[in-house]
Amino acid sequence: MRADLSDVGIDVGEVIRNPAPAKLYEEALQHEAGTKIAASGAMVARSGERTGRSPRDKRIVEHPSSAGEIWWGEINIPLSGEAFDINRERALDYLNTRERLFVIDGYAGWDPASRLRVRVVCERAYHALFMHNMLIRPTVSELAAFGEPDLAIYNAGRFPANRYTRGVGSRTSVDLSLERGEMVILGTQYAGEMKKGLFTFMNYLLPRQGILSMHCAATEGAEGDVSLLFGLSGTGKTTLSADPGRALIGDDEHGWSDRGVFNIEGGCYAKVIDLSPEKEPDIFRCIRFGAILENVVLEEHTRFVDYSDTSITSNTRAAYPIDFVEGAKQPCTGGHPANVIFLTCDAFGVLPPVSRLTPEQAMYHFVNGYTAKVPGTEVGIAEPVATFSACFGAPFLVYPPGVYARMLAERLRRHEARAWLVNTGWTGGPYGEGRRIDLPHTRAILDGIHEGSLARAEAAAEPVFGLSVPTACRDVPSEILRPRDTWRDPAAYDARAADLADRFARNFESYADQVPEGVGAAGPPFRA
Repeated sequence: MRADLSDVGIDVGEVIRNPAPAKLYEEALQHEAGTKIAASGAMVARSGERTGRSPRDKRIVEHPSSAGEIWWGEINIPLSGEAFDINRERALDYLNTRERLFVIDGYAGWDPASRLRVRVVCERAYHALFMHNMLIRPTVSELAAFGEPDLAIYNAGRFPANRYTRGVGSRTSVDLSLERGEMVILGTQYAGEMKKGLFTFMNYLLPRQGILSMHCAATEGAEGDVSLLFGLSGTGKTTLSADPGRALIGDDEHGWSDRGVFNIEGGCYAKVIDLSPEKEPDIFRCIRFGAILENVVLEEHTRFVDYSDTSITSNTRAAYPIDFVEGAKQPCTGGHPANVIFLTCDAFGVLPPVSRLTPEQAMYHFVNGYTAKVPGTEVGIAEPVATFSACFGAPFLVYPPGVYARMLAERLRRHEARAWLVNTGWTGGPYGEGRRIDLPHTRAILDGIHEGSLARAEAAAEPVFGLSVPTACRDVPSEILRPRDTWRDPAAYDARAADLADRFARNFESYADQVPEGVGAAGPPFRA
């Protein structure tokens, strides 16, 4: 299908609207240098110089109607409406110089009552296929009646921003006008900017409708029980949500309304560093014709992917439609969650593998959003680094974290959902001394949560963080559940635990005035 873009000031020779993936393969192979096809049939694309998001270059238009509500600061940097118009015109002027453009129309949000119409205008077939996979794909009749979008994304990522534009300061600029429902991308070809820009917009829009927007995965059991899994990169959120015993509702972005949970996206965007069919068979099977592999390295003769090769980036990823996932539930919706699980990769070896949380503790750990980065994840990291990201997704929040935390606590109480903290990190000592908790043990813990045995199990009080720790879990050695007992030097554990507790307390101080008074008491006191 062809599309006319003259209403937004674009007039080029060829505009291709909602082409089939096969057409996008043809276009990419003909016109985009470096595009290849892997032995599995997936498209292999390069994102250029930028192989990850550019959070310091994200801007939100400061508008009188919303300026007083936005969480301004390092996450949401204000941009004037005039500067946005300059960048928008720069993007459109560049797109007008192209021989061909692609238009992808799709929906965000599987709940028809709150779904968003999204239109993407881009020059690269790689970007078009990425958003074809990540948006909810309309039917032929829905496309015919699609109308004007609620959010339009103009991706001119091959063309740089003017760093002298007031409020920009870089050759990369990712700008979002919440009121106009427009997003402009300059100076970066990393496809994830479109996905996360859309999520930022949903984090603005959904709470205004009384819907909690969440950076989490969601699964459903055979009895209809829903679980949410929150977690930052490296905690295992995507891996653990690919559970053969449960249906996948979604792996990354969801809304929780009065009707239940719904996926925001139509696809999955999984990290594939060190991917193997043994450890992550569900993800491995999804990497086939129609999927995209970003910045991976191919063996030139066989065209097999070397998933251990990080010579381009360690942030190698695959994007594929959710219907590629065996057992995915469609429509991607579910009832109210029975379990809300916070995943953390504690590289200090301090936190128990599983803990039960009160609603106050859930707010505390949700607002803190803790995990740890380990050596090798980023340049310059030589030892574990504690990382806190509010609501397990600070870069995408629009309102202060307390807004989302209060909404979460209210839903936990109203629907009597159980909250859990699950550590997928180290045991027996910190990174470099101990070992990472075995994935089968973590899966057994999640099974215990889902079947209800851990909720019924006897629990012991953890003295530093005040956590309630089950004393037994089927298929998990009992000593693993008590991290202090796995250390050769208990005094060294005590010192590490006290240090991490103080880091928690210091970080929480930034949000203490956003949540009820009792929430601060649900975490460890600051002693240093």
